[in-house]
Amino acid sequence: MKRLLAIPLALLPLCAAAAGLCTPADKSHISVGGKGTPAEGLHAPVDTMITVEHIQITAVKQSAVLRNQPAAISLFNSADIERERITALKEASLTVPNFFIPDYGSRMTSSVYVRGLGARIDQPVIGMNIDNLPVMNKDAYDFDLNDVERIEILRGPQSTLYGRNTMGGVINIYTISPFTFNGIRIGAEYASANSMKFRASVYNKIGERFGTAVAAYYSRSDGFYRNMFDNSLCDGERQGGGRFRLQWRNMRNISLDNTFSFSITRQDGYPYAYAGRSNDGDDVVDDVVSVGEISYDDPCGYDRTTLGNGLTFRYDTPAFSLASVTGYQYLDDKMTLDQDFTPLPYFTLVQDRTEHAVTEEIVMRSKSKGRYSWLCGAFGFYRHTDMNAPVRFRKTGIEELIINNIPEYMPRPVFTSDELLFDSRFDMPSYGAAVYHESDVRLGKFDIAAGIRFDFEQAHLRYDCSSDADAQFGQTHIVPFAKKGSLRKSFFEILPKLTVTFRPDARNSVYASASKGYKAGGFNTQMFSEVIQSMLMAEMGVYWTRDFDIDKVVSYKPEYSWNFEIGSHLSSADGRFAADLALFYIDCRDRQLTVFPEGQTTGRMMTNAGKSRSFGGEMSARISPFENFDVYLSYGYTNASFTEFRNGKNDYAGKTVPYAPQHTASARISYGLAINSTWLERITFSAGYKGTGRIYWDEENTLSQPYYSLLDCSVKFSQKHYAVEIWGRNLTGTKYDVFHFESISHRFLQRGKPRMFGITLSIIL
Repeated sequence: MKRLLAIPLALLPLCAAAAGLCTPADKSHISVGGKGTPAEGLHAPVDTMITVEHIQITAVKQSAVLRNQPAAISLFNSADIERERITALKEASLTVPNFFIPDYGSRMTSSVYVRGLGARIDQPVIGMNIDNLPVMNKDAYDFDLNDVERIEILRGPQSTLYGRNTMGGVINIYTISPFTFNGIRIGAEYASANSMKFRASVYNKIGERFGTAVAAYYSRSDGFYRNMFDNSLCDGERQGGGRFRLQWRNMRNISLDNTFSFSITRQDGYPYAYAGRSNDGDDVVDDVVSVGEISYDDPCGYDRTTLGNGLTFRYDTPAFSLASVTGYQYLDDKMTLDQDFTPLPYFTLVQDRTEHAVTEEIVMRSKSKGRYSWLCGAFGFYRHTDMNAPVRFRKTGIEELIINNIPEYMPRPVFTSDELLFDSRFDMPSYGAAVYHESDVRLGKFDIAAGIRFDFEQAHLRYDCSSDADAQFGQTHIVPFAKKGSLRKSFFEILPKLTVTFRPDARNSVYASASKGYKAGGFNTQMFSEVIQSMLMAEMGVYWTRDFDIDKVVSYKPEYSWNFEIGSHLSSADGRFAADLALFYIDCRDRQLTVFPEGQTTGRMMTNAGKSRSFGGEMSARISPFENFDVYLSYGYTNASFTEFRNGKNDYAGKTVPYAPQHTASARISYGLAINSTWLERITFSAGYKGTGRIYWDEENTLSQPYYSLLDCSVKFSQKHYAVEIWGRNLTGTKYDVFHFESISHRFLQRGKPRMFGITLSIIL
């Protein structure tokens, strides 16, 4: 049983996660699978580095000691994940400096903002890998984390090693291996809003060569917010999934690791409250809904099914290691929206999508301990998306968005139906390939590393859009029409990186880096309803002043950045203090920004918003003044503003970039009290603080969320086989907004989650 409960020894390496700190490797080394007791594993010295040679397959690009790398890195081991209650990636938000994931809308809206960079739709600013398999669609980023061994969050461009859409950084998630834990894990939780979570997993190590893992989970919640139109809760959720993992090694130099996973999500939504009219809005909505009230008449929700399989092959020799990661991902989701979010019959959107993606990456790296080391690799992917996105105008929408946009001197159209369909169907294949190399030269106490990546991608959009319009317009009879076509875009980038690191000793380092970041371009599929609407208006002889060339409206260009950073990793000799510091400057060109077109329009679009620059700093620290007492601190500051941005009407130069917070801060105090009873061995008290702001909601900087603070606490009763934790979040009941937007000249917002309490049970056998 002692061997079965040795899971803490699987940590690679032992980290102080809340502060984003990895402990130094200058004292002792512990190998996995030894005879140490669970208590010894749980309370290993903070200055211990844990070496797990036979599962280094979990990190095919980084070294075993991530904190030695010249980058801003935050790491969470399994104990840290439990302490911070990170059951989804968005719950790590703010704990990591300048890392912000707002919790709004649905699990499809997985927006990530890092150092002033980010976007709400389409291409992400940060990449994600799960057991080395890249997640190809950011709409699948938000999922429940279960049986996770560690999380690595690297900030700053990682484009040289990871390629497209990692200009803000990369997130690496590694699940528990059956080679490091052998037994059963069970968990249950009950919390506010009638929220429940259940999980169970079995890990079985068969001899020294073969291991299996089977895991399943289910969660549900009634939701917190009520739609006053029908008095129903509108943000409930049901989610379930599982994972099956096989690992094999020949005990010499070959290992295989295959993981199959799936998840099913069914969400209600969206809890967007009316926030009033914009300057050019009418008072139609004001007559039927109050400011601050959630009220809409058409159904909303998000359904998602994902499947994934990743196969990692690794071959090790004394001179080098060779790894191959082959992946397949399937995404089937459906978003249903009352797109006006009012009780009036304006218009609805249903986006139904199916996506297949295949990826292959080969990485070779040296194992030389001399002055020179190297890494090289090749990556390729193919991704195919089929999507149907019909927008259905209803009675008020036809009147307000079409008929009322016709000049008064022209006749009024008479439609034969109270509904009007704008249908859009898309076929979107894309593929890409890249090769990369990185060299590292050690000159005494200095390390100089240089890398380069050649990255190619081609995106193709085939569209078939139509309208079932049937109307009499004066002497003209408007009949249904359709338009088909295709667009193709190719992107090729060279992505260099250079770092210089000074290491006065094994525990401390100072580094400087310069690197190029890159986000791929793409297509605004949600703008096709706007295109069809303009075509209908043109049929009636009404030509809007905007340019509705499909290529110009739908396509957007890549985004580029140059990132300059200096930083330091510091640790005391006794392991009681560690800190990470960083200063950065980012020059961004062709900034991709999500905007809502002006006036009575229906779409949202990605636009290239000129230039911006970001600068700021980050600090994280862990202090352990005495045994069983830890303090974690982090703070990030970002000043991100446009240096050049004209939308044809306004000049936003000097304005703060919207949606990215200026300040992020967190603090946590944790104290463990040893009981040494048969039924209770330890009581752990934890209290935490998180804060962020100011966040601007528009390019004009007229609307914003001021800085706000959230407090949490927990008490955990644990024994070697079980733990019971009682916890609370947002204890002061702070009221704050997590999202604000404008649609058809009306404003909407979503409130942050209210005060929450819960109890969690964990069992290990």
